[in-house]
Amino acid sequence: MRILVVDDEVVMTRALRRGLGAEGFAVDVAHDGRTGLDLARDGAYDAIVLDIMLPGLSGYDVLQTLRAEEVWTPVLLLSAKDGDHDVADGLDVGADDYLTKPFAFVVLVARLRALLRRGAVPRPVVLTVGDVALDPASHVVTLRGEPVATTAREFALLEYLLRRPGQVVGKVELRDHVWDGDGEDLNVVEVYVGYLRRKLGRDVVATVRGAGYRVDG
Repeated sequence: MRILVVDDEVVMTRALRRGLGAEGFAVDVAHDGRTGLDLARDGAYDAIVLDIMLPGLSGYDVLQTLRAEEVWTPVLLLSAKDGDHDVADGLDVGADDYLTKPFAFVVLVARLRALLRRGAVPRPVVLTVGDVALDPASHVVTLRGEPVATTAREFALLEYLLRRPGQVVGKVELRDHVWDGDGEDLNVVEVYVGYLRRKLGRDVVATVRGAGYRVDG
């Protein structure tokens, strides 16, 4: 398995190269964001270890560019910031995992192996269908590039459907996940689908009679 490590701490990257090599990984190293981005674009890597604070381009910039270009290589973000919002920001921009410095080498290896087991699965940061786009990080929905105001329930319903493009999702599943199965009548799903259609267009969410709803990505 080939791993790309992008970090400007030279001593640490040397140690990681030796340690990961001893674990059977082939390791390439970059010490700035631009070089890391070029390698990640052109190299056939099974996973990327990416620091956030980098010269040239930040780890966030590298990651967002890769995901925008549909490069789905699993990414483990490294950062000295360990706040809940820092972790959430990293995952929202497209990371697959987040590890704070300082870290135990055995934990890094274990998390890399977990990423490798999952493999490179498309995980777009912004979910789109036709002219509609939903950004989970900024909590913004747009129609042909213009923001559309949505309630929290409308947003959650649309996000759940957009994460399952082409799949028929039943009313019970939608109620249980969007309304947390808290005793809401199933008709509430139909009502909120109607709200979304009025705001985004009737063709955004298709009704599959007797089965549920579907969006086609």
